[in-house]
Amino acid sequence: MSAQLTAAERVAIARNPQRPNIMDYIGALFTDFFECKGDRLCGEDGAIVGGVALYHGRPVTVIGTRKGRTAEENLKCNFGMPSPEGYRKALRLMRQAEKFRRPIITLIDTSGAYPGLEAEERGQGEAIARNLFEMSRLTVPVVAIVTGEGNSGGALALGVANRVLMLENAVYAILSPEGFASILWKDASRSAEACEMMQLTAPDLLRLGVIDDIIPEPEGGAHTAPVVALRQVDRCLHRHLAELSKESGASLAAGRYQKFRQMGAAAPDKEEQ
Repeated sequence: MSAQLTAAERVAIARNPQRPNIMDYIGALFTDFFECKGDRLCGEDGAIVGGVALYHGRPVTVIGTRKGRTAEENLKCNFGMPSPEGYRKALRLMRQAEKFRRPIITLIDTSGAYPGLEAEERGQGEAIARNLFEMSRLTVPVVAIVTGEGNSGGALALGVANRVLMLENAVYAILSPEGFASILWKDASRSAEACEMMQLTAPDLLRLGVIDDIIPEPEGGAHTAPVVALRQVDRCLHRHLAELSKESGASLAAGRYQKFRQMGAAAPDKEEQ
């Protein structure tokens, strides 16, 4: 495990462009990956990658957000900010996985859904809401892994899972620290202070019951020893997927629904128990 870091330091590590991205995970963890493009409604979105692959010899559906490492790559994938087409593509693949009884694995690393006017015109809010609704009732195992940033509904649209895992230095929150500081104090420069208040780190979220497990990273972050980091992800994912595969479809759907319904619910007073 990494040395004790502040929340702001973890945000900086989560945003490091050299961290393993979705294509690194697909190349290292899966075999025979066949990418599926397009939402069959409007077009293709490079910010979300999805397809069918084998995981330890078992057919699975893999979906995740894509960030680039260079300016050219980022332009192709819109800096990892998906449009409605991307979420509808993801939903198409999840429905396909449901039909053919394939587990779903999602990899989340996004600063949020694309907020542009054209995305809103094509139904960004509806596309995200539809994913939340449909994912909540899937009867196949769903495992979500937050590998870097996981911000806002743009991340949650791929995060309604039976198990939500986070890399040790990943962050998961309702919006960016800069956005939080701008809204609360009208001063984005106070983002480091916002990081502490938001409780967006993996240890915070495990304590709050938002996530289910933390995946250790090498000292300094996953980008310092990617082979080691990828091995840790594989080990954790394999264990959780094996556990979920023992459950029935009805149990998976009911458990996932209740998991998210209970988040944020106040615990009853001891006197009431």
